[in-house]
Amino acid sequence: MSTQTIALIAHDGRKPEMVAFVKEYYDILKNMKLIATGTTGSKIQETGLEVSRKLSGPQGGDAQIAAMAAEGDLKGIIFFRDPLGKHPHEPDVQMLLRVCDVHNVPLATNPASAKYLLLGMVEETESK
Repeated sequence: MSTQTIALIAHDGRKPEMVAFVKEYYDILKNMKLIATGTTGSKIQETGLEVSRKLSGPQGGDAQIAAMAAEGDLKGIIFFRDPLGKHPHEPDVQMLLRVCDVHNVPLATNPASAKYLLLGMVEETESK
């Protein structure tokens, strides 16, 4: 069975929520290959999970993850965005969302949808 690869991203105001989510679903995530943007990845590493870190979002990390999605390297993306904040890298954020839609990559933007994305990935793995 091949390891599923998932990307984790969180805007600054949502990083504590991402860490809480990762702790709650640690037993599922520990069996996946995790990719994350820079600062989010460092926060996730503090939970004990191994994470491959890309650049921070504003420095191009969102674009790096979008490229991975376009190339078919990701099984899903969990992106806890701050929909009310202003972000200088908003064009990259929009491009990431568009790439997910174009390439049919599952994208969860809040803990409720992220839960079902993970559970769906587990179910798919178990049914093979």
